[in-house]
Amino acid sequence: MSQPARIRVALGERSYDIVIGAEVLARAGESVRAVLGGAPRLALISNARVFGLYGAKLRSSLRRAGFPVSVHLIGDGERYKTMRTVERLYGELADQHLDRASAIVALGGGVVGDVAGFVAATFLRGIAYVQIPTTLVAAIDSSVGGKTGVNVPQGKNLVGAFHQPRLVLADVSTLRTLPRRELAAGLCEALKYGVIRDAALFDWIVARVEALKAGEVAALVPVIRRCCEIKADIVRRDERESGLRRILNFGHTFGHALEAVTGYRRFRHGEAVGYGMIMAARLAVRLGLLSSDEAERIRRAVLACGRFPAIADLDPEAILAAMRHDKKARAGRLTFVLPTRIGHVTVRDDVPLRIVRAVLRESLRDLSP
Repeated sequence: MSQPARIRVALGERSYDIVIGAEVLARAGESVRAVLGGAPRLALISNARVFGLYGAKLRSSLRRAGFPVSVHLIGDGERYKTMRTVERLYGELADQHLDRASAIVALGGGVVGDVAGFVAATFLRGIAYVQIPTTLVAAIDSSVGGKTGVNVPQGKNLVGAFHQPRLVLADVSTLRTLPRRELAAGLCEALKYGVIRDAALFDWIVARVEALKAGEVAALVPVIRRCCEIKADIVRRDERESGLRRILNFGHTFGHALEAVTGYRRFRHGEAVGYGMIMAARLAVRLGLLSSDEAERIRRAVLACGRFPAIADLDPEAILAAMRHDKKARAGRLTFVLPTRIGHVTVRDDVPLRIVRAVLRESLRDLSP
């Protein structure tokens, strides 16, 4: 069995490792003990589906390492990423008598990781936590970097905190049970890293998209590793998103609005970001920043990832209204990450609304499957 890859997120006293490999889950107990020491109690947060697949293996590993473990399950999907869920977890953790030396383990995708991380950031004014992502989106993006939070009716992730995990354990074996739709959503986020930072990664994904869509671990591991390397470097340079880290939001201004106007029920996060990347590329073309050929390459690459939900029925004005609530907006001005070529992007907050509206109308009309 090959050794897991380790990527260091270098943040001084808040530094931690991302461990990527097969059967990492079975050794989670010893890995967690190595970073947490003798925590008196662990709270394992997951959802019913993921816990049914991997919970017994993880809990057994943690118990063999000497940790008492309580289990706390939340609903599956963005609509459960709310303060109501968080408040219920606060009560359960208090009932279990967790103290400041205790820790949380998040087992699941982005929703589980975001909620568990936010609970860790705020319960008892902050306790340690470990991320164990089980989706491609979570493995390459949401589990790394310390962004935690929940949604409110006005928008996505408007309530949250920066709180770095102590460890990220990405067991690629868990990706074998991912539905194709989840893989497609993750591939959109992987393409994002190619567009913002690494043209070679973009080309690598495009060339192997069928193997990646099929969930072939040998194809997925290099993608996960490279995406994590890029994100670790960006977070090291700009932990609190005051500058460089904003480029990770490519596709998200449009994407978050699509999720919000559909009540977080229609799209997987990566699907909405995929549509958002196409729209951002079209916006860049209209502003003279990107060639139409490069925008078409982005469009083809995204749509090759899988079949996407329909968007033709959505109201462009409702989407614009949702975008105004986006947490990236400044003084009422929308912020967009726009490609200048594949591998390079720029951040703009001076885009005329008439151009944004035109891109929305064009995209809602011709992107629906």
